[in-house]
Amino acid sequence: MHQAALLGGLIQDAPHYGWEVAQPVPHDWRKMAEAVQNHVKSLNWGHRVQLQDRKVKYFNIKASFVDEHTVCGVAKGGKEILLSADHIIIATGGRPRYPTHIEGALEYGITSDDIFWLKESPGKTLVVGASYVALECAGFLTGIGLDTTVMIRSIPLRGFDQQMSSMVIEHMASHGTQFLRGCAPSRVRRLPDGHLQVTWEDCTTGKEDTGTFDTVLWAIGRVPDTRSLNLEKAGVDTSPDTQKILVDSREGTSVPHIYAIGDVVEGRPELTPTAIMAGRLLVQRLFGGSSDLMDYDNVPTTVFTPLEYGCVGLSEEEAVARHGQEHVEVYHAHYKPLEFTVAGRDASQCYVKMVCLREPPQLVLGLHFLGPNAGEVTQGFALGIKCGASYAQVMRTVGIHPTCSEEVVKLRISKRSGLDPTVTGC
Repeated sequence: MHQAALLGGLIQDAPHYGWEVAQPVPHDWRKMAEAVQNHVKSLNWGHRVQLQDRKVKYFNIKASFVDEHTVCGVAKGGKEILLSADHIIIATGGRPRYPTHIEGALEYGITSDDIFWLKESPGKTLVVGASYVALECAGFLTGIGLDTTVMIRSIPLRGFDQQMSSMVIEHMASHGTQFLRGCAPSRVRRLPDGHLQVTWEDCTTGKEDTGTFDTVLWAIGRVPDTRSLNLEKAGVDTSPDTQKILVDSREGTSVPHIYAIGDVVEGRPELTPTAIMAGRLLVQRLFGGSSDLMDYDNVPTTVFTPLEYGCVGLSEEEAVARHGQEHVEVYHAHYKPLEFTVAGRDASQCYVKMVCLREPPQLVLGLHFLGPNAGEVTQGFALGIKCGASYAQVMRTVGIHPTCSEEVVKLRISKRSGLDPTVTGC
């Protein structure tokens, strides 16, 4: 769906490159949704086929613990199935959280899981939340031409670099997404005409306001899928605050032969690739004679907002908190992607910064990139940072011209210098 929105932008650029495209170009939600859903179904089917090919027994049942070696699942017909094993891995992930304290939230709202299965366009949409999920959903909804508003109670992209987060919001706002900052919803009601009336409060002034929408999407975080597992019967400890499972560096729970990986675990990045790698390494330790542990430092990721934000390592705030302001140097620059030039696109939020230790050899603590194809850019530099790259080593890396990635290896301006950090680009 992010790609669908990007294609909409490219269609607008096309006339500048000589393509005669009649405007406006309508978007067909139903056709897009059907393609997305078919792709997801094909992935699920492919996984089942691979399991079967590898002689892995698959049970499509919801199970819970009976004791530390046994789980009980209930099949569709109501038949109970008991399964016992020497080793058990819990990888149940999380589910979107509903704000059940808000009147009408459960009855009339949907979550980020639901939007991918809507058969009809959500129309005018209110996205409640400031997480990467909230901003990604709002970004692609705006990108395909829908009237979209994001309601943010506190700060956007908590846990990410806040300078970069602010620039993500600026770009989205300048390209049509509306924002209600410092507001919290209090009630959702369905009007006689079928629209949804949302009442919210300004957290600063206490003033109430209302708005009318076709869809309300809750993106206020996720909860671990642990409550129905009967973990207490197996003796598996969870965090009293988050209900996430507590594990050690070997992914082991409080029970020696029970392990947990992914979003269901306390203190782990909520990212699919980390769960995949943690699971692979766990199985290699259990059955392959390996001793390699999962390293959760310098895990790269990307927020797929309309202008993508990729990062690896520490944010500027984390670096300062960990090492002190006097020991941190930040190199940064604005740049203009080549593909923005002919179409005359605004590049004021295209930005890159590298957070380093000030003392030579100036080890890179974090890299933050805002621009096209940020995931591809970040993936490339993640290896170097994982290997302990220094600022000097990055600067000695030859850039590939003309790409956005080369802007990283041209950084020469410190945020302390006071110089104009603008790079003209290609």
